[in-house]
Amino acid sequence: MNWITNYVRPKINSLFSRREVPENLWTKCPECGTMLFHRELAANLNVCSNCDHHMTISPRDRFAALFDGGIFTEVKVPDPTTDPLHFRDQKKYTERLKAAQKASGEKDAMLVAEGEIGRTPIVAAAQDFSFMAGSMGMYVGNAIVAAATSAVERKKPLVLFSASGGARMQEGMLSLMQMPRTTVAVQMLKEAGLPYIVVLTHPTTGGVTASYAMLGDIQISEPNAQIGFAGARVIEQTIREKLPEGFQRAEYLLDHGMLDRVIHRKALREELVTLLRMLLALPPAIKGELAAPAEAPVAPLEETKA
Repeated sequence: MNWITNYVRPKINSLFSRREVPENLWTKCPECGTMLFHRELAANLNVCSNCDHHMTISPRDRFAALFDGGIFTEVKVPDPTTDPLHFRDQKKYTERLKAAQKASGEKDAMLVAEGEIGRTPIVAAAQDFSFMAGSMGMYVGNAIVAAATSAVERKKPLVLFSASGGARMQEGMLSLMQMPRTTVAVQMLKEAGLPYIVVLTHPTTGGVTASYAMLGDIQISEPNAQIGFAGARVIEQTIREKLPEGFQRAEYLLDHGMLDRVIHRKALREELVTLLRMLLALPPAIKGELAAPAEAPVAPLEETKA
């Protein structure tokens, strides 16, 4: 009986009571360490409900919350030459690309789409930091050119969400050439008289900051986003001085005139609608549902005598 009680019965119970537990049900906030349930985190647009830290969000999730009804149409981006330098470090560049594409489900580090926000037609582009740190390569350059071209052809404003660690080292000089190339694309918008709004998210650094991310007609940032060109440690070692508290953070840059707004992610859509309609000289957006018109009283028909 001991063998049956101590071994056989627990074995049978474990077979029938075993449940498959999905992975990634909880996410740890990198700022405060709070464990957040994945559904609640997604409903809160990847913002920590405890400390209000803005975590990274994928372009598709951002667009789903940005566009009216979550409906948008992707803008086709021309595919560049894959691995033109045949670059290899610890892995081949082609292997790194395939791994990033499999993990993210995207072709590269930027997604371009068009749709309406607050019934205002726009073209939007967003970088995906999870794809090789949102690095700027030839595909990202093609994406920005495609976004600007689509905006000019359809006479729509362009809203760009930046999130990047800088240029993509595996593409060398070809990556750096995207800086002047994207600057020319932004100039196309300015010559067409179309608004270009940049939303800088955490982090936006390197060659991206030195090009299209700082050329907007209006510069907006999410709270506490890191924005800069070189790293703080490199700057300290160069100038041999202690940097101020909060250096390269959104609030510091706002106080020193490099940003126009610092907006919470949940209030960003409404702010963009207001700014875009002002820049396009359109009337303010109607908020909420319009009430049905009241029924006018109907006068009774007079009886006619035969």
